Amino acid sequence: MAYEERRPAGRRQEQPRERAVGRTPRKKRRRRGSAGGTLLYVAFVIGISTLLAAVGWVAANDVLALNKEERSAIITVAEGETFNEVVDDLKENGLIEFKSVFHLYSVFSHAADKITPGTYQLDTNMDYRAIVTNLGSKSPNRQKVTVTIPEGFTVAQIFGRLEEYGVSTVAKLNDMASTHDYNFSFLKEIPLGSPDRLEGYLFPDTYEFYLGEDPKTAINKMLVNFDRRFDDEMRAAAQEKGYSVRDIVIIASMIEKETDGTDQAHIASVIYNRLTNTSAETVGLLGIDATLVYALGRPITQDDYQTADTPYNTYKYQGLPPGPISNPGMVAIRAAMNPDSTSDYYYVLGNDGKHHFFKTLKGQQDFIAQQQAEKRSG
Repeated sequence: MAYEERRPAGRRQEQPRERAVGRTPRKKRRRRGSAGGTLLYVAFVIGISTLLAAVGWVAANDVLALNKEERSAIITVAEGETFNEVVDDLKENGLIEFKSVFHLYSVFSHAADKITPGTYQLDTNMDYRAIVTNLGSKSPNRQKVTVTIPEGFTVAQIFGRLEEYGVSTVAKLNDMASTHDYNFSFLKEIPLGSPDRLEGYLFPDTYEFYLGEDPKTAINKMLVNFDRRFDDEMRAAAQEKGYSVRDIVIIASMIEKETDGTDQAHIASVIYNRLTNTSAETVGLLGIDATLVYALGRPITQDDYQTADTPYNTYKYQGLPPGPISNPGMVAIRAAMNPDSTSDYYYVLGNDGKHHFFKTLKGQQDFIAQQQAEKRSG
């Protein structure tokens, strides 16, 4: 019996495997694929880096205002306009190329907090920092306008003119005049609530305003001018005569509306005579048409003298009207402070364009009848 070597149970004898002729080992194939992927990755990284560098260079040119076509534009930042709308305007006017880059810059520079409503002239030579600086309140490129406010204009007329010149809108000016408590002694006793509270104190003059000016600043500029012109010496003189600043301004405002600049001190004497030397005919009534026109906002009729129930009807109510009816200039204010000394209680504008003064109602009425007869015959 032949001897047979026993192997432990459960184990098989491993047979050597044959290699397929001509087949590349798998390890080598994996190495070649890995090398190719690395090359592709490197190429991708280089490409992306080049692209990013190119984009970064273009973006940097925009940030630094390099290689830009020269142009300028007028940019208006309206009250209440959003920062996004401002950036849109910059892009549309060719001042920036990339809104996203400008927004990113604004995050770090707090640009949105530095921009002030107004109208500005900008150009493509300005980098991002210069653009933001020149959209601020201290910008040397902020556009200005010169506005002349004539003597005798009312608050409504002044605000209309400021809107016409692009300083602000009537709505914004009315709102600020009604609600803002300006810190001036002559306004302390006047309640908030109406733009007419500033009547008489917006001093007529030639002003320089910014386009798109803050309405509070525009109004304050005129109030400061009044406060400076109606100085302490004049206030003391008014008080010595028994009149307040407001009394003088009310009288001056009537003088301003009743004459074109001539005979103002004489007209002032008639007003004071009616206020202080009450005659049987006038009984303390000023009888001034301009106060009634102011209250009604239209030309008046004969019936209005008796039927118009308003404290501005100086044909029905004695004494001064409740407030000024215009914004007087210095000539009218000085006339109110220093009236002529006369005994006249009446005046009327003649056919010759001049004022004629009378001591009695009969003298005035006779003159009016004569003037009418001359017109008919002429």
